[in-house]
Amino acid sequence: MKYSDFGLVNTREMFLNAIKGKYAIPAFNFYNMETLNAIMAAARDTDSPIILAVSESALKYMGANMLMGMISGLRLSPERSVALHLDHGSSFDACKNAVDLGFSSVMIDASKLPFEANIELTKQVVEYAHAHNVSVEAELGTLAGIEDETTFGTESSYTNPDDVIKFVNATNIDSLAIAIGTSHGAYKRKSDDETLRFDILDAVAKQLPSFPLVLHGASSIPEHLVKTINKFGGDITGARGISTDQLRRATEMNICKINVDSDSRLAFTAGVRQYFADNPSKFNPRDFLGAAINLIHQNCINEINNVMGSNNKI
Repeated sequence: MKYSDFGLVNTREMFLNAIKGKYAIPAFNFYNMETLNAIMAAARDTDSPIILAVSESALKYMGANMLMGMISGLRLSPERSVALHLDHGSSFDACKNAVDLGFSSVMIDASKLPFEANIELTKQVVEYAHAHNVSVEAELGTLAGIEDETTFGTESSYTNPDDVIKFVNATNIDSLAIAIGTSHGAYKRKSDDETLRFDILDAVAKQLPSFPLVLHGASSIPEHLVKTINKFGGDITGARGISTDQLRRATEMNICKINVDSDSRLAFTAGVRQYFADNPSKFNPRDFLGAAINLIHQNCINEINNVMGSNNKI
């Protein structure tokens, strides 16, 4: 099906508006009905454009029919400004499958390949996706950390600003994910003194003025969620995210999409752990999942308002 049949939009206009307005579009990953409903409620409550991000492993977990059934059930209209995005597509076939399902945006992540091989695979995806008016994101540089079985890395490498013009011109992508010191997972920094490489971001932005740039691995890892998890039986020590101040600064420099995954996972887990600690005799899934939904909803609203700055931007 076409993504327009689901009331979805691609990311081109929302990115253009975000660059002009110096804010970022939140790309929140989801994995089930509960996370999807929490994210969409936050988008509606803040009047924010939104990107619903799905990894290959999340797509496998939900199943294509269930996933697209949930998207259909949202009863979206283009005026709502919602995109459905494949996060970290690992191959042409993965991206093609997403386009054919009705995704309005795909990421081809060939960043671990040699530069020229990255270009060739990305070009192949762009050709197919653009024929269906689907926007394409690609990546230069690599991020360390673990998000799930299809999104992980043991080493990181910063984006080389000298490569970006050739890459964008050769591939005709719509947005570029860059590596400036973020990482996947909950352990993004070893100390609170670490900062992103804004010198690299500045150099890339000067090479690509007004071109949409993307940050992956940019969850803020809210301290109160980590403390709640640990208070009620968890063991997440040393978790540090990217500070709000640094993320807001990035949105002033052409970062118009910020991916958030770990924060929602933490909120879900904190909600469930606290619910069971406070209600040891309860066992109705609607109750403890409701607690998880509430915390994800609250966290998404906070990040839309205070990190992305995308509230009231539809």
